[in-house]
Order: sequence, then C-alpha cells, then structure tokens
Amino acid sequence: MGTYQRIHPQVQEGIASRKAYLVGGGIGSLSAAAFLIRDGHMPGRNIHILEQSAVYGGSMDGAGNAKDGYSARGGREIEEHFECFMELFGFIPSLTNPDRTVLDEFRELNLAEPIESHCRLVEKEGTPADFSTLGLSTAHALQLGKLTLATEDRLGAVTIEQFFDPSFLETNFWYFWRSMFAFENWHSVVEVKRYMERFMHLISGMNQLKGILHTEYNQFDSLILPLMKWLEREGVHFDKGHQVTDLELDFSGGEKVVTAIQLLVNGSPKTISTARGDLVMVTNGSMTENSTLGDMDHPAVLNRSVTERGCWSLWEKLAAKSPDFGHPEVFCGDIDKSKWLSFTMTFTDDEIVFPHLLELTGDAPGMGGVVTIKDSSWMMSWTAPKQPHFINQPDNVKVLWAYGLFPDAEGDYIKKKMSDCTGRELLEELCYHMGLKDRIPEILEHTTNVIPCMMPYITSQFMPRVAGDRPQVVPQGSMNLAFLGQFAEVPDDCVFTVEYSVRSAMMAVYNLLALEKEVIPVHPSKYDVRVLLTALRTCLGNKALPLDKTLGELLAGTVISKLI
Repeated sequence: MGTYQRIHPQVQEGIASRKAYLVGGGIGSLSAAAFLIRDGHMPGRNIHILEQSAVYGGSMDGAGNAKDGYSARGGREIEEHFECFMELFGFIPSLTNPDRTVLDEFRELNLAEPIESHCRLVEKEGTPADFSTLGLSTAHALQLGKLTLATEDRLGAVTIEQFFDPSFLETNFWYFWRSMFAFENWHSVVEVKRYMERFMHLISGMNQLKGILHTEYNQFDSLILPLMKWLEREGVHFDKGHQVTDLELDFSGGEKVVTAIQLLVNGSPKTISTARGDLVMVTNGSMTENSTLGDMDHPAVLNRSVTERGCWSLWEKLAAKSPDFGHPEVFCGDIDKSKWLSFTMTFTDDEIVFPHLLELTGDAPGMGGVVTIKDSSWMMSWTAPKQPHFINQPDNVKVLWAYGLFPDAEGDYIKKKMSDCTGRELLEELCYHMGLKDRIPEILEHTTNVIPCMMPYITSQFMPRVAGDRPQVVPQGSMNLAFLGQFAEVPDDCVFTVEYSVRSAMMAVYNLLALEKEVIPVHPSKYDVRVLLTALRTCLGNKALPLDKTLGELLAGTVISKLI
C-alpha cells in the first residue's frame, strides 16, 4: 500500500448505532477493536471483547512477581516488514509518554540495541558450535528453490520430511529454522514455503538473527498493555468471564448472518441477540488453549480434554453448520504432534548463570536472541531477554526462558521425559547443556522458581492442511461474521506471527464495513530481484553465482553484476 492509499475513510451512515462483538481476547480481537475505532469510526462503547478468562492478550502473555517467579509461555518474533503490526502500533500511545507511540519507542530500542547473535548454536556441554554458514549443499539449495516454485495446491498436505532429503534436516539451516519458528519434521511443507517467501529478505542474516526485533519488556507489557489502555480510554467493553459457546446463524438466500450469540457469563447461560448490521468476529482456535503450568517441584501436566477446549470447541460447532467454516480437526486432532513445553526461570541475586551466558555467547541479554543446543535430545533452545523482562521486576532479579521441541524424549542429564520433569529438573538439564553441571547446587540456591508450561496446541497451525481447512477471514456470503487469528486463511502471510493476527483483523474490519481503504499488502520480498539473488548466494555458501561464459560477459560491469 503506497501513501496514496493511506486515507481516512469517511464516517458511514448508521455506524454509531452498530455494535461489534469480538470473541476471544487475543491480539486479533484487540487489533480489530482498534481498527474499528480508527478506520471504521465505530464508537468504542459499541465494542465488546468477550473473553472466557480474566486475562487478555491471548498467546502474548507475561505475568508473575519476584517472590513467586515470572512466567511467559513464549514470544512471537517480529521483523521490520510486519506492515499491519507497525500500522497498528503507529497510532497506539506509549505508556510512558503520550506524545510518542509504541512504534516510536520500539524502533528507537532496536536501533540502539539491534539483535546480532555471536553464538547461535552450542553443543558438547556448552561448547559453541560452528554457525558461520547455513551448511547447505547445492542439492539442498535446489530443493529450496523447488519449494518456492511449487504451488500450494500441488504440495497439498505434504510434510517437511516427505519433501526434503533426510540430510537437509541435519543442516545448520534447519537447526536455525526450526528453533526460530518451532517447526517439526512432520509439519506442513506449505508453511515452510510461506516462511521462505515471506522472510526471504532475512535469510542472509539468519545465522545471526539479524533483522529480528525485540521489545523493551515481555510482549504483554510492551504491546498488549498499551493497546488495552488505549481501548479502555476509548470506552471498549472488556467482558471477562464471557465464554461464547455457539452462534446462531441464518443461512437463507445464500447469505450467512449471525442472529445470536450463545454464551456462559461466569457459568450462567445468556443469549445476545445480534442485528444484521452488528459485527461478530471470532478467534477460531488457539495455540495456547488448555495450557497448564507447573512449578519448581511439579511438572506441567498435559491437558488432553477433547470436550472442554474453549475456542476449539466453539469452532467445531461452527464448522458443523457450514463447510465454509473450515475443518478444525485437521489442526487440533493430534496434540502429540502439536505440543511442546516451555519454561521460565527466575533467579534472585544471580552471579553465575547470566555472567556465564555472557562469556559463552558474547551477547548481553536481549542482544543475541535464541541459542539452540544441537545435541539436546529435547531439542532445547534458550533466550536471555533484555532485563528487566517485566515492568515490576527488581534489579536483582533475572529472567531466562527456554523451550524444547521434543517433550516426549528422555533427557541427556535428567533421564526422564521432558514432559514429566519438574521445573527443577528442567533447569538442571539446561545447566548441563550450558556447561554449568558442576554449579547446579549453587544455581538452585538462587533460583526463585522455574515454571514449566505445557501447550497442547502450540504448533497446531503448522499441521499439514489443504485449501479450505482454514476458513476465509470473511466467508463467502457472510454479512456480519468474520474469523480472526492463526486459523483463518490469510493469503501469502505466515502463521505463528503477530502480523498474521493483526492482518486478519484489518481484513475483517475493512471487508465487513466495506471501507474504501486498502489492506496493506504483504511485503513482496519474493518479487525483489535483489533479495532473490542475495538469498540464492547465501544458500550457496556466499559463493559467486555460476554463470555461463556468454551471460557472464553480458552482465560484466553492469548493476546486476554487483548483485551476483
């Protein structure tokens, strides 16, 4: 979208009397509320965000205190070309300075403290591993090229391990890729294709995480909190304890019109009648639904319920009403292929762990990004975020975060499945791989808490799928219903990102209100010849691109020759 498209839509007749009901309190609904107010001119008092729990922010969470320990289930990676994300936070005021925006401060932070990892991989109990190249052969590079050229329809439900040669899955590229984005070998190769095309401009810096951006604090404190404060000032209703259980729809005349919302308000049944002009936007499916927490002495127990699973249960009821509403079972039907475990560590007066990590990696907290342990049976990675990581975190308290992709595997130091481990045991395994085995007793003396989090659906959005398994943001014939978040279909964009949810919100608002404003297009990396050539050269080990003699002579001394 060029500046010609950055218009202010006119106020629509009757907008002051229309209402919006946003189901789910994650970033998708919060973003939709913001765009409804700014671009749709809907009064904030007409917007209701219906959330089952008492906490908003969805998967972008962060909570705790110095006494009991802090916890964040995870953080979504952000980069410069998250266009809808930047648009949103470009008009949300900073919590500390109302004359500045969240984007202003976010950009200033990343200019001053850019991420550039000096230790991306470790092995052999805390020994830095070679991460200088992607480790791809010419055959591997050709496989990646073949993937980018293939259509999604042709690939269908093919998995990563079905598409790539087994040796590809042992390369540095795959270690970098899977630890950044949490891909498993049995996940959809179509999603890898989307990531390749979406982030092609970052491939040359992938081994050092160049171009990845970070927030001042955890993403709840840095992003969700200021957005919520702005929405509250606008009069938006945050309806906690509101669990939507079903929608009543009228399908006559080929249209789809929500006529009522069925819900439980603090456990009591209630019905909200909706008019044709009212908007209903549903977050269908959640990566962090049914998450469970443990502590220092207790593991996080996997919740396998198939009857009580919040927005998944709602989506299943909706999908039974129309094939246009997608197929949730594709994503939530096998939690053993979509689960993994993260854990957040809180240290008080630590003089061992963080100094050791600085010496090991050469990166100050917040400056190095994720570090992956190549020989971890749990496929563990850790991140030392910028400190303090929480707004209320004292100076003598430090927070570290880690996760493992293989929670059913036995540990290398702790001979138990990761999923069966207490917080103490998870920390001990991590210390072993960091090269701190001999100092575990001392470290434990300064450990306030380790909070494991088991997430049954955390990579469900990557499960193999085909067209139609995710519903369109606004299904065909829908007059007032839209879907938001990671399980709505957003062409060309990547799931497991904040941008995907924010983009779906923008699409829903602009489409249902028929605004004359264009949704910002996905950044077109894959169409930029400079990006393509740089990515190709990187995948070939930064060697000069092979050209035949005639083409080489033709391009000699040209601008193109500088690119290759």
